[in-house]
Amino acid sequence: MKPTIIFHSLFAYLLLVVAFATHATENTDVQISHGIAMHGAPKYNEDFTHFDYANPDAPKGGTLRLAVISSGGFDSLNPFIVKGISAAGMGYLGTSYLYESLTSRSQDEAFTEYGRIAERIEWPQDRSWVTFHLNPKARFHDGKAITSSDVAFTFDLLTTQGHPLYRTYYKNVKQVTVIDERSIRFDFEAGDNRELVLIVGQMPILPKHYWEGRDFNKTGMEMPLGSGPYRIESVDAGRSISYQRVEDYWGADLPINRGHYNFDEIRFDYYRDDTVAIEALRAGEYDYREENSARNWATLYSGKRFDQGLMVKEAIPNSNPTGMQGFVYNTRRDLFTDARVREALAYAFDFEWTNKNLFYGAYTRTESYFSNSEMASSGLPSEREMALLTRYKDQLPPRVFTETYHPPKTSGDGNIRRNLGKAMRLLKEAGWEIRNKRLTNISSGKHFDFEILLASPAFERIALPFKKNLQRLGINMDVRMVDTQQYIQRVRSFDFDMIVGGFGQSSSPGNEQRDFWHSSQADLQGSRNQIGIKNPVIDSLIDNLISAHSREELITATRALDRVLLWNFYVIPNWHITSDRVAYWNKFGRPAALPKYGVSLDTWWMDPDKTTRIYNAQATPDS
Repeated sequence: MKPTIIFHSLFAYLLLVVAFATHATENTDVQISHGIAMHGAPKYNEDFTHFDYANPDAPKGGTLRLAVISSGGFDSLNPFIVKGISAAGMGYLGTSYLYESLTSRSQDEAFTEYGRIAERIEWPQDRSWVTFHLNPKARFHDGKAITSSDVAFTFDLLTTQGHPLYRTYYKNVKQVTVIDERSIRFDFEAGDNRELVLIVGQMPILPKHYWEGRDFNKTGMEMPLGSGPYRIESVDAGRSISYQRVEDYWGADLPINRGHYNFDEIRFDYYRDDTVAIEALRAGEYDYREENSARNWATLYSGKRFDQGLMVKEAIPNSNPTGMQGFVYNTRRDLFTDARVREALAYAFDFEWTNKNLFYGAYTRTESYFSNSEMASSGLPSEREMALLTRYKDQLPPRVFTETYHPPKTSGDGNIRRNLGKAMRLLKEAGWEIRNKRLTNISSGKHFDFEILLASPAFERIALPFKKNLQRLGINMDVRMVDTQQYIQRVRSFDFDMIVGGFGQSSSPGNEQRDFWHSSQADLQGSRNQIGIKNPVIDSLIDNLISAHSREELITATRALDRVLLWNFYVIPNWHITSDRVAYWNKFGRPAALPKYGVSLDTWWMDPDKTTRIYNAQATPDS
């Protein structure tokens, strides 16, 4: 049901009087603050001047040049819709270079939002509503003030015409009321969705006066109007985009922004593949790269420039939950509706051999959808988890209660005969048998053929040994490589059998879990329920997670959800690392304290002396 939006009038005023009177009897404790934490209190008090991981005295200046690997480039400057591929740096939730949200999240707390466009945040103890009081200084780049009408307009636009994510994320918002020019209230449906008071603040705010009369679902290169620390300076469609720091940016002195956004210009150049991009980095065509290939990391970041200290190769530890990356089944396909089949194919993937021979031993096998966090399940269910899971005992795989989940393991020597034997037993149970060296369905007579869809050549070398092992089971897996745009469109429309997919997680899981796993999203094109899960137990566990009143309850609910996802074998887990592998030209300064959750490149700055040294040295060829 679409939420009601009410604008300031006598009628709206009377409604608010009634609403506040009602809440006064139910919630005598109404808080007004500069920030709000999911659980407990914010780390930073009312008088904080900057985040600990930022240097408020960082100098401004210089150009940060970054690379984007995409065989299809980009064709849109609108990140809020399903159509098109938006340019780098645009963002779709929270604050980006161009757009700002009502609040901003700190990177050294599990989940706390601080005021940005919203100067103050007001909410009752039961979190049944939230009111944002906007900063009177907040301005769009054309000088017009950001008002409550812009906030209400944005909410309506995103939830009716935007990406399906917004409808899912904000589905429990019942009513939006514009109180006055700088105050807006969101009322929530009855229930226990305690995260809503925080995530409503993450909504990027769009200018009503700009978007009214325009086709929101039209892609193109028209430069949109924002309010953030940067504006778009130039666009070369599909090839590059540059952002220019706004000299008179209204929010420059907010505590959350001090020490951030130090580069005068940020430029993204697009490259078709990693090989070309790495050579461009070494040639000095851009400045900083995050490496996600173990082979590249082990073999391509060395030479004279690194020996001289002109370039740096660094693994920066982080505490980010690594989530789940894996070979993702599309359970909408008849081949993959049976959990025994999904479990069987996992025995054909030899992670230990892959890690040893292709990854230089760099990775750890992923065994949880919430890996590298306290949310990850381990061992057998705890007493609290059992209390939650027992409600659904008749609907769950028995092993949820009796076994510790581990993906199949091997010795790493390439001999996986024993694992393939286990796979074949499961396949026979599911109604498959070998006929003329081909795995064949006993009932239909159809062969077991499917396609893995890829967009990165780096994954082809990983998929091919997997394909070879599957062939020993009589299964034919075609490896299909497509360009980035085609890949995105096919995934959005669920036109695949298997992909390599990732489900990133935060340190405070919440409403986004609906988009990943909820039945309501399984047939909604563009949703992140790529697997096609329709499981009432998972739906209910997501509701438990969202309604958690304490950190302890959240951990219990998340671990229970994790176990059910794992024992349904929706993916073949891949691997993870707990550091950011970065390579860069040694021209930066950065704060002494690093954030807990990520690199935070926006707190770095150009060091003039280092930059001069590099400029003088670049006349000499690398080797």
